[in-house]
Amino acid sequence: MAYASVFFAIAAYIIGSIPFGKLIAAYVAHVDITRRGSGNIGATNVAREIGMKWGIITLILDMLKGFLPMVAFSLYAPGSGTAHEAALASIGLCALLGHMFPLFLKFRGGKGVATALGVYLAISPLSILFGLILFVLVVAIGKFVSLGSMIGACAIPLFLTLFDKPAPFISASVVMAILICWKHRENIHRLLRGEEPKWKDPKY
Repeated sequence: MAYASVFFAIAAYIIGSIPFGKLIAAYVAHVDITRRGSGNIGATNVAREIGMKWGIITLILDMLKGFLPMVAFSLYAPGSGTAHEAALASIGLCALLGHMFPLFLKFRGGKGVATALGVYLAISPLSILFGLILFVLVVAIGKFVSLGSMIGACAIPLFLTLFDKPAPFISASVVMAILICWKHRENIHRLLRGEEPKWKDPKY
């Protein structure tokens, strides 16, 4: 299983590196999404600059980058125990790293929320449900998508713990939450300065 887990981890990173947002923007609107709006390749920027439909498509494709490698590994090497759980957690983390630091974009990628969503969907759909409810509440009250994303990401380790998920999954989720918050550091600075655009602002 060790060789298989290494292969799937590398494959997950490569798959995670596929910049769907950039490809969709180039194909649909003939624009470089990295030079539009926030410059991010993720679903939110695509939705703002290209249209909601294309933002949703980007969201789904970015989710699949996290979901499919984990499902494929589970089908190829079914099992249980700490070693299997650690392999799955590593594969999910590699998919996220691929999206955040993509091989094909000189390691300048997205913020990872959708890809992390796909990873968590593979290991704990119930945790995702509660995370999404929290995200919707935060955005509905504060109108800040970035704040909702960070709070949701940071809450997932707690939900995984409450639902008694294996320790490797919880540890990986903590690392993923830290990475997501770090990728949102500019949003954090804007939030502190009162300059972060709200969901209903014209900028959106």
